[in-house]
Amino acid sequence: MTTGGARPFRVTVYASSSDRIPAHYAPVAEALGAGIAARGWELVWGGGRFGLMGACSRGARQRGGRTLGVILQQFVDKNVHCEQAHEMATVQDMRTRKRGLDEGGDAFVALPGGLGTLEELLEILSFKQLGFHRKPVVVLDVGGYWQPLLQMLERGFAEGFIQPHFRGLWTVATTAEQALEQLANTPPWTQAPRDPLGGGSA
Repeated sequence: MTTGGARPFRVTVYASSSDRIPAHYAPVAEALGAGIAARGWELVWGGGRFGLMGACSRGARQRGGRTLGVILQQFVDKNVHCEQAHEMATVQDMRTRKRGLDEGGDAFVALPGGLGTLEELLEILSFKQLGFHRKPVVVLDVGGYWQPLLQMLERGFAEGFIQPHFRGLWTVATTAEQALEQLANTPPWTQAPRDPLGGGSA
């Protein structure tokens, strides 16, 4: 996997920043970070040191990988940022933070998370649908966490809210290794002709 330029391939990971979650999620996040590093890729993430954010970045660093964070200044002020990050961009608002995460990655993985993770995942999918990027997006469905969302999206297809030519915008993995394989092997998205009757068209 290459970027066509001098720098390594970068994976943006969206994930929970909370430590108040079941413990079985963390090993998958750590394995994802470790796998990113083992492939010579770099991790782009929200810069936090707690929750699945922290587990993923620790996994990457423990395997010698580079980590690049994008975080709000108010979170730095609250001392929830990762001081071991190789690079940390501190920004003043969420629009800038999300832009940094979006533009910083050559591919995206969504680990389980809350409202912020959900928003980031759906936004990056909608941007791909609109043709703003062609990058792989993997939903890492640890323990079935994302099943309610995936079922809702299936209903969107079934009832015409999402057009069938948008199938393939994302892939679903249940393990870190599956997610990494999908990142490595998913070809760039080829935008299908847009339906003038709507359902995801511009």
